[in-house]
Amino acid sequence: MPSIVTASELRAILGVSSSLYNDAYLNDLIDASENVILPMLVTFSSDVNKVMLEDNIAYFTTATIHEFTEGQSVVITNCGSPFNGTHTVTDDKISDYVFTVAITNADIIERNVIPSGVATLSGASTYVGNANVESAVLAVATEIFQARTASGGNIEGVDFTVSPFRLGRSLFNRVSGLLGKYIDVETMCG
Repeated sequence: MPSIVTASELRAILGVSSSLYNDAYLNDLIDASENVILPMLVTFSSDVNKVMLEDNIAYFTTATIHEFTEGQSVVITNCGSPFNGTHTVTDDKISDYVFTVAITNADIIERNVIPSGVATLSGASTYVGNANVESAVLAVATEIFQARTASGGNIEGVDFTVSPFRLGRSLFNRVSGLLGKYIDVETMCG
């Protein structure tokens, strides 16, 4: 489900009616565009190297310093059951490399997570209402819409040149100026 832009906002940009393109179709375009944009932005995400559960408190050891604080909602993936899911950070132990959440389950001894799991601040709520990110998501969603609806996937520009690779690797480059100060430089290395 889209979190940065709504189907009605995209519909207004595209100038299409709901009888021609329903919300589900437009939400699919927005989801795809958010999947292009959001991973490149600062999201307060950390790889999880180890997990442990003791007395209904789950301990997550991260590879880098995490940015999570008590009360935040964190999405845990690739750590296995019962660790995966959306959980609220507790104050049982918070250090640079360890955070805790409450999970009711039998104790699980500390184990490595291979390949690493991921802990990410829940949702894209950090960027809701951010005009630059919204504009970038709308621009990418528009490109995806045009690529899907143009005959043969080719779009003709105002100078009558055909652009068959609208969804190529340059897609992100076309909106990087909007996102400049929000891009997570750690995603470029590593």
